[in-house]
Amino acid sequence: MEMSQVMPTDAHDASVEKKIPPEPALEAGIFLVDKPVGPSSFRMVQLVRRALSIKKVGHAGTLDPFASGLLIICVGRPATRLISQFMDGNKRYEAVLKLGIETTTQDLDGEVVAQHEVGAFAREELEQCLAGFMGEQMQVPPQYSALKHQGKPLYHYARKGIIIEKAPRPVTIFRLELLEAGPDSLRIMVECSKGTYIRTLAADIGRVLGCGAHLIALRRLQSGPFVVDNAVDGSLLQEQVAARQALLAKVLTVEEVLALLPRQE
Repeated sequence: MEMSQVMPTDAHDASVEKKIPPEPALEAGIFLVDKPVGPSSFRMVQLVRRALSIKKVGHAGTLDPFASGLLIICVGRPATRLISQFMDGNKRYEAVLKLGIETTTQDLDGEVVAQHEVGAFAREELEQCLAGFMGEQMQVPPQYSALKHQGKPLYHYARKGIIIEKAPRPVTIFRLELLEAGPDSLRIMVECSKGTYIRTLAADIGRVLGCGAHLIALRRLQSGPFVVDNAVDGSLLQEQVAARQALLAKVLTVEEVLALLPRQE
């Protein structure tokens, strides 16, 4: 009698079931994230840390909660060692200024300290004002900033009513373009050196115009060689599995990033 070959019919038979290999652990990587308006930069770091299950995570350059745009997040010690180099790069922003109102923080989070009537500015007047800020200049750091004094950020003192005077610091504005002018607002494009405070620039523009101003919106478009167009949508990071998939799809290796950075002398 002919013997027939018996094939296993149970899909869960351990002898025929294929084992799915675990995902390889990520040791290091650089991630470009498009931070939405609302969460802090630290919150975005927390979400990346949770998605990738790696403790050593940091970012290169804070964005305030009301700001959006490019946030460079470094994962793993080989990547976090590069943070200072990332912060050295020039930046490009789109900003919106509210004319006629000055605040304690030079942005929309502060208390109003002065209000002025806004005149009818011709576009030529506005462009002439902006042209005066082009090039190298000295900028006074704002009282509400993360700049340290005796180990604590300036905003720690400012919130207690303590004013710490910091010496002006050299910054460079490479491009300052008027994109749109409203009755009491300006939308501008700024390309600048590291350490430039856009809210201080906004307040200074308002001072020169004679009506005062503060920053009401800010979006970082570029930092060094990195642009926000290549970034992961930060809103995808809220769900852990989706966040991991989105991040790993656009991870940059340390070797890839080093090839883009200027060589250290």
